Amino acid sequence: NCGMGFFIFKIICPEEKGDRNMSNKEIPYKIYLEESEMPKKWYNMRADMKNKPAPLLNPGTHQPMKAEELEPVFCKELIKQELDDSTPYFDIPEEIQSFYKMYRPSPLVRAYCLEEKLGTPAKIYYKFEGNNTSGSHKLNSAIAQAYYAKKQGLKGVTTETGAGQWGTALSMACSYFDLDCKVYMVKVSYEQKPFRREVMRTYGASVTPSPSSETEVGRKILEKHPGTTGSLGCAISEAVEKATTTEGYRYVLGSVLNQVLLHQSVIGLESKAALDKYGIKPDIIIGCAGGGSNLGGLISPFMGEKLRGEADYRIIAVEPASCPSFTRGRFAYDFCDTGMVCPLAKMYTLGSDFIPAPNHAGGLRYHGMSSTLSQLYDDGLMEARAVTQTSVFEAAEYFARVEGTLPAPESSHAIKAAIDEAIKCKETGEEKTILFGLTGTGYFDMVAYEKFHDGKMEDYIPTDAELEESFSKLPKF
Repeated sequence: NCGMGFFIFKIICPEEKGDRNMSNKEIPYKIYLEESEMPKKWYNMRADMKNKPAPLLNPGTHQPMKAEELEPVFCKELIKQELDDSTPYFDIPEEIQSFYKMYRPSPLVRAYCLEEKLGTPAKIYYKFEGNNTSGSHKLNSAIAQAYYAKKQGLKGVTTETGAGQWGTALSMACSYFDLDCKVYMVKVSYEQKPFRREVMRTYGASVTPSPSSETEVGRKILEKHPGTTGSLGCAISEAVEKATTTEGYRYVLGSVLNQVLLHQSVIGLESKAALDKYGIKPDIIIGCAGGGSNLGGLISPFMGEKLRGEADYRIIAVEPASCPSFTRGRFAYDFCDTGMVCPLAKMYTLGSDFIPAPNHAGGLRYHGMSSTLSQLYDDGLMEARAVTQTSVFEAAEYFARVEGTLPAPESSHAIKAAIDEAIKCKETGEEKTILFGLTGTGYFDMVAYEKFHDGKMEDYIPTDAELEESFSKLPKF
């Protein structure tokens, strides 16, 4: 249902109007898969890419990173997944499958109410990943990374988090496997989202605002940028340092890395299975883009078909105008972190020294983009657009009032683009099918909603001069 009583007429409208095609009578509001239909394997897009993502480079030698060089930082099994660009499918361990069943399969929702409200001939579907305590898709990879850490016999893991969804998910996963969890949370989010912080602590994690004075790299960043509100790049540096200087710990990451896109492929695999069940083929697939975890997971099986020449889709990445790595970044090798302690990755980047404005784009404040998605974008296999903060919250409020779900700010970037595409269909009369990812709920983002409603939210867009200054510091070799 639409979740709001006074929209109940929307539920029967598609059955009664008769001006939509007959398939509407057979398509429920929420399409669920049976447990037996859940994916048993993760899909690796890189296996079907003709142009493989460029390898991670050792920052000292500028040579491709070897597995043994990554072992002080990452879990061994995750390193294998990270470096493998030829194996199309990886088995999902039974322990992870069992955990998934607590909240998966997640629903694929037909946005009948939104379609009616917009008066569009477009058919709109969204994959809802907010039906777990972490409130987002991040748990799909968190439980996998915690599982491999436990299997390796580690004491605990360290990580960073932006808006807090990843930190929340990882704290849940670590609690499940009795692992210690140390989280470095971007300072502006730490201050904006105290409830998210407390959920992490409820699950046993320690949470430190980043940059902090408890690591050497944190102290250097504070000295260079006094009063900074932090960034994901800063928090990554601190988490990596903590992991490599603490016995029995490794670092885990919630986005950007190939292994994360692999785990998140369950989103797209479930979406495609649900659509195939009713003979539906999307024309447009839309995902929000920060580091690439949700977008990469959602598009994976569809992009696979596109890469193999089996089908074609229009795929749109939507990012904040305040941190526009795809639309205004450079495709170059760069450090994955502000402290420059991580390997170099070839990606669309704004520069590892770039610290975005303290806005409410949530977890979409990373300076770079997944190397896999960056290569696909550079090859022209997907497109990207940047949207302003206030327009995103306008779309979020509209969606909440019509569909009855309060979306996360990150998800709302995709909602904004989906609404824009549906309106275009109304103007042209085209009956396109749109699929977008609703990555999670916005119940811990009420400070942002409050500022939007009070008219205190501003649209910050970095100037060309600011970006050029950051680009000038890109590694040169």
